Amino acid sequence: MITIQLKPKKEDSILRFHPWIFSGAIAGISGKAQEGDLARIVDCNRDFLGIGHYQIGSIAVRIITFSDEDIDINFWKNKIRLAYLMRKRLGLVDSRPTNAYRLVHGEGDNLSGLVIDIYNSTAVIQAHSVGMHCVREFLAKIITEEIPNIKNVYYKSENTLPFKANLNFKDGYLIENQIDCIAKENDFLFNADWLAGQKTGFFIDQRENRSLLEHYAKNKDVLNMFCYTGGFSLYAMRGGAKSVHSVDSSERAIVLTDRNIELNFANDSRHTSFCQNAFNFLENIDGKYDLIVLDPPAFAKHRDALKNALQAYKRLNAKAFKQIKNGGIVFTFSCSQAVSKEQFRLAVFSAAAQSRRTVKILHQLSQAADHPVNIYHPEGEYLKGLVLYVE
Repeated sequence: MITIQLKPKKEDSILRFHPWIFSGAIAGISGKAQEGDLARIVDCNRDFLGIGHYQIGSIAVRIITFSDEDIDINFWKNKIRLAYLMRKRLGLVDSRPTNAYRLVHGEGDNLSGLVIDIYNSTAVIQAHSVGMHCVREFLAKIITEEIPNIKNVYYKSENTLPFKANLNFKDGYLIENQIDCIAKENDFLFNADWLAGQKTGFFIDQRENRSLLEHYAKNKDVLNMFCYTGGFSLYAMRGGAKSVHSVDSSERAIVLTDRNIELNFANDSRHTSFCQNAFNFLENIDGKYDLIVLDPPAFAKHRDALKNALQAYKRLNAKAFKQIKNGGIVFTFSCSQAVSKEQFRLAVFSAAAQSRRTVKILHQLSQAADHPVNIYHPEGEYLKGLVLYVE
């Protein structure tokens, strides 16, 4: 294990249990450091602060414990058990209506750089650091031993591992038995496409927000923009919507949406899907819809893209505000971690002012409870949402 010593007065955030150490805070490294190595962190007086994974880049260390302990198989088992216990207490484990949930949410579960999602009998691991990549086999074994009914573990990190590490790793099964790609959420059936889909195959983080939309959908004409797998569309249909239109620029997303509609509402004429650019589609919808969902992919994946992202949110929301029916409702979201709640709200405010409509906030939304935000790591609140009433 290498030792990393911090510069004077650079330990304050660590003493407040923030799990990231930036490269500029490091005074020196003892030992030959390789990306993914375990690192013992000490202050300028060499007093212990924590243990984490070393990596090349602005975030130089992701801390996984603030205790001076062995990082062995029992350490990882305990971390997975604690994460599982929380989901069990949330009522997600052994739930008859739902078998898709997030088991590990990075910093929210004190496992910076690691995501694990459960889809029925399959766990999908996603590593965002080389350190977590190095323990993937450990984790797969622990998951099948500690989590009931898990028969398969798929590793999906090809597009999330640091590119500078040059690992050239391909996604694939770490443990493969009987595969069932149908997951269940609040009694809906979904095709979870962890092989080629976005994230780990499904957007579990919107579960509670989809349930809220169901309560607003009755007798409404609903537009679901950036529909991906059609999650919001399904909830709108069960909520009694008159019509539901799903729009995505990806043909694969439209195929997934249509499959999920067929799984749950076979031959229901209320639904129509459109493979089209969102901004183009919104040009000609004047007065067609009472309820619009705007759930775009991350417009800003890093700080350098922030300005353009905020302009895109403004343009997108302004188009919806200008054309929604009087008394309509807009569910609008940002999943960009680089965009703060305040910045997103200001972009939406600017869009409302541009549309010259009266807009009222009904709800302020975030990610589902199985995507917890570590109170010491506010950056973990990546999903921001507003439910708006437009007069």
